[in-house]
Amino acid sequence: MSNLFRKKKENFKCENCGHEVKGNGYTNHCPICLYSKHVDIFPGDRLEKCKGLMKPISVDKKDGEYVLIHKCIKCGVEKRNKVSKEDNFEEIIKLS
Repeated sequence: MSNLFRKKKENFKCENCGHEVKGNGYTNHCPICLYSKHVDIFPGDRLEKCKGLMKPISVDKKDGEYVLIHKCIKCGVEKRNKVSKEDNFEEIIKLS
């Protein structure tokens, strides 16, 4: 991991579906609807001013791991995030 990564163990309420998410320090999206929030410039820093919702738009497979591609519905930036074993697999299939 990059030395710019900051582990932040935070719980949050998904702004898309309302699910209460228990963070583990690496959690960055809702495991139910897969939405995220544009809060970081570098993972865990919480310095991004946009704060827009990040919509899951597709899924990719890299080095044997599935990766979600999110697009901010406010500013349009796209980011990649690893799929977690807690993620709703049916939603992942819909994206592929």
